[in-house]
Amino acid sequence: MGELLSNFFSSLFSFDQTHPLLFTQFYFWAFFAIVFAGFCIFKNKMLLRNSFLFFVSLFFYYKTSGLFVILLLFVVLYNWLAGKWMFRTKRLGWQYFILVLSLVVDLSALVYYKYAYFLIDVVNNIFGTEFIVRDVIAGFGNSLVGQTRFSVDSIFLPVGISFFTFQAISYMMDLWRKRIEPVKNVLDFGFYLTFFPQLVAGPIVRAKEFIPQLHKPFFLSKHQFGLAVFWILNGLAKKIILSDYLASNFIDRVFENPLLYTGFENLFALFAYSLQVYADFSGYTDIATGVAMLMGFYLPKNFNSPYKAKNAGEFWKRWHISLSKWLQDYLYISMGGNRNATVGTWICIFSIAAIGSILSGSWIVAAAVLGIALIVFIYAKAVPSNRKEIVADVNRLNTMLLGGIWHGSSWNFMIWGELNGIGMLIYRFWNSRSIYMKTFVICAITGAFYMLGVCFPAPVFNMFFVWTLLIAAGTVIRCAYSLIGGKGEWKKLSTVWAVAQTFTFITFTRLFFRSGSNLDPAEANEVAWNTAKNMVGQIGGHWDVSIIPQILYQYRGVAIMFVLGMIIHWLPDNFKRRYRIWFTRMPVPVIVLIEAIAVFIIYQFITADLQTFIYFQF
Repeated sequence: MGELLSNFFSSLFSFDQTHPLLFTQFYFWAFFAIVFAGFCIFKNKMLLRNSFLFFVSLFFYYKTSGLFVILLLFVVLYNWLAGKWMFRTKRLGWQYFILVLSLVVDLSALVYYKYAYFLIDVVNNIFGTEFIVRDVIAGFGNSLVGQTRFSVDSIFLPVGISFFTFQAISYMMDLWRKRIEPVKNVLDFGFYLTFFPQLVAGPIVRAKEFIPQLHKPFFLSKHQFGLAVFWILNGLAKKIILSDYLASNFIDRVFENPLLYTGFENLFALFAYSLQVYADFSGYTDIATGVAMLMGFYLPKNFNSPYKAKNAGEFWKRWHISLSKWLQDYLYISMGGNRNATVGTWICIFSIAAIGSILSGSWIVAAAVLGIALIVFIYAKAVPSNRKEIVADVNRLNTMLLGGIWHGSSWNFMIWGELNGIGMLIYRFWNSRSIYMKTFVICAITGAFYMLGVCFPAPVFNMFFVWTLLIAAGTVIRCAYSLIGGKGEWKKLSTVWAVAQTFTFITFTRLFFRSGSNLDPAEANEVAWNTAKNMVGQIGGHWDVSIIPQILYQYRGVAIMFVLGMIIHWLPDNFKRRYRIWFTRMPVPVIVLIEAIAVFIIYQFITADLQTFIYFQF
């Protein structure tokens, strides 16, 4: 009996890297039940409540990332002290120095763990050296304990490091901008920075939004209880029924070796991945929202049916909203926004040129980036009427490129970010043109891709020809309608068409996002690029249309799940709001019964090996 208890407590308080604590595990819900019971004891004693949640959040992070909890504690302590130091210092120059120092300290850890492989490659390429990546932190830990306990051969990315780093930066920036006052108690600040529902995958909680909640008395109405339960069930269903099912039964297989599958299967896997990554990430957010709400805390909305967007710019107002707003507030505006180009703008341009040159191994890339930037700014100076719009577009493109690099230091993430930025700029150009100009331009582009495919046969030209041909067909129909005197707008049809085109564009960019994910940083560039190239080759190659019905029948479960998922996603917002309200108005015993039945059904779809949330790696 004693040995059994010893083994139980040993497993309870030990960290297993292969089995991190996930929302989809029963172990997490046992953990949360204990936490909630303790929370109920302290719920109206603010300091005790916040301290309790701070320490259980540290335990949660330890069970997710092991000894990286020490790094999290350092970020908490440093930023709390730096915030107090900044507030007490009256001289503006010293405040600015403290802010810059804090940014350097916070970003240093992020850069070390996330970009060490990239930076070593830079040094090796420039100086012809053969340095290898070693985990110096693990080496220091081994020297402290006097034995080889930690591996130093590779660097593991701490789960959620981007999210708690960005929250720490937002705290320091908001102090600098006089939007908030510093948190007086380190335990309160620790709770803000480590709150376990959103700690490892967001949403990014801004200091000015969450800190006021630290001292509000606990309140949970029946409506809020029902809504919290709804969000938890909704998130579990998205993650387990949609995301994990699509990934394990189809998507992962295709991306593992695209050449084994037909062009249709590759294209279907790409569209299915768009649904998978949404269901996975928004599912996590839904669960986090529900868990936080049960304890009386409210997290910012992170998703708003993003695949209903009618253009790329609107998509980024609906997708990962907390990150988009963070980038807009602390990066885009800091670069000058739509006002002017600043030193930050040029630093970003030079950084992007350098990164592009290093990743490609050619100085021509850097020269091209800098040359294009110089031409753009010369044009902006020569045409003052367009200067403001041009500068805003450059800053937007910089923001999206850096947002792509934030996800990882590979060509694929850089291309993904750049494509999203270009998509925004193209829409701004396209939307301001007449239907006749649009028709001429898209027909010319379609013809150009056709000629390229004839003169220089390549799958990528075939793929773009088919895509632009579909866009051209819709544009020609609309132009013909205008020419025959059509006055009314086909508003609903136009919306459907715009949503379909935006979804297709975003899905295409996902090719580069997915190819760069789940990879060892040491081999990410080569493997990711080959995966993307092979998928484009299959999608743009020869298709045997006659076998498509057979493929759909073979993967009928995946196809049905994909169609149902997209239908649910595209349901009107008012309809979704009504059934949420209907759920919250039911008696509590009925809610609990439905919850039990829903959990039973959801877990019938669970795979043998639970998949981690996609954004844990970022």
